[in-house]
Amino acid sequence: MVLGFGTATGGATSHTAILSRSLGIPAVVGLGPEALYLASTDQLILDGNSGEVWVNPDAATTAAFEERRQTQLREQTETLRHAHQPAITTDGWQVEIAANIGSLADAQHAIDMGAEGVGLLRTEFLFLARNTLPSEEEQYHALRAIADVFHQRPLVVRTLDAGGDKQIPYLDMPIEQNPFLGRRAIRLTLAEPQLLQAQLRAILRAGHERNIKIMFPMIGSISELRQCRAQLEQAQAALAVAGTPQAESPEVGIMVEIPAAAILADALAPLVDFFSIGTNDLAQYTLAADRTNPLVAPLADPLHPAVLHLIRQVIEAGHRHGKWVGMCGELAGNPLAVPVLLGLGLDEFSMTASAIPAAKALIRALSVPQAQERANRCLQLTDLADVQQFLSQPF
Repeated sequence: MVLGFGTATGGATSHTAILSRSLGIPAVVGLGPEALYLASTDQLILDGNSGEVWVNPDAATTAAFEERRQTQLREQTETLRHAHQPAITTDGWQVEIAANIGSLADAQHAIDMGAEGVGLLRTEFLFLARNTLPSEEEQYHALRAIADVFHQRPLVVRTLDAGGDKQIPYLDMPIEQNPFLGRRAIRLTLAEPQLLQAQLRAILRAGHERNIKIMFPMIGSISELRQCRAQLEQAQAALAVAGTPQAESPEVGIMVEIPAAAILADALAPLVDFFSIGTNDLAQYTLAADRTNPLVAPLADPLHPAVLHLIRQVIEAGHRHGKWVGMCGELAGNPLAVPVLLGLGLDEFSMTASAIPAAKALIRALSVPQAQERANRCLQLTDLADVQQFLSQPF
């Protein structure tokens, strides 16, 4: 049984950190090379909230942390009791709370935690831990099993987001000096249309009589989005010719995770049904800080004023065109950020399933004017430290 773990490298939004949160395992990443010299006999306390580790703590420190752990467990139990209640503010405004998932097991856990749908199904699980591409049939059966768990709840399926910190060796991906700036996500799948076609057909088939939505990652231009829509139309036509049941007119959206997409949101909005803001990558690209590099990962903080202004810009652009806007980055489940995002007008919050009960409870305790005041104050600030200090203060 894994009680917790630490890593020498990585950042708060690295793939490893995201995975640990989805599994509910306490973890501290980016400890530095000295972590590699810990002895197997050392006793450790991992504080996943603060990112700190105590080595061979004394009895008083251990007792204090055990008391904190028990308090946190009691609070979690209490919020879980109300997890299936909707997220409605004190003045009657309701937002959707969804889960980020990456497997069939995650799907049932999300339901148990009170998820009202899925804002991000990472399809990478279909391609990892194997030596060959999954067939269309394999993808269809795996996706259909997840769709059946959610029935008519919304299920946003993201096409393959390989590259960056998610390498798939059998795809013969080139060794790149800057993989996060290389041929990843939609750049890879548009260059491998057979791969994309098989996945789109599987998604469409799995969406028959289900509420599946399709989302393309790493869109940075109008032409890329048009290519994606053309690929989708080709997959739909192929299934229609074959007489294969498929989703009827599924909603199509994009991840807004490149600053170019945020800046062009007004131009992109007419071509999609929704936006989903991916703050993990949006922050690292906006702030030029590798989120997996512990030396600079803290700089890639999505609460930075520049990122908050881009988030507002995307939400306002989406709403101007009558499109709903969600967020599937880690920021969506951050208790400090939830009131700000609510105040900015975010329609859907998608997060690690374990964060859902607390996020719902927080939203139910707020009014929209309270949240708007919080958001407006943050937008007036010009430095990350000032935003962090302001948000650390109670309402």
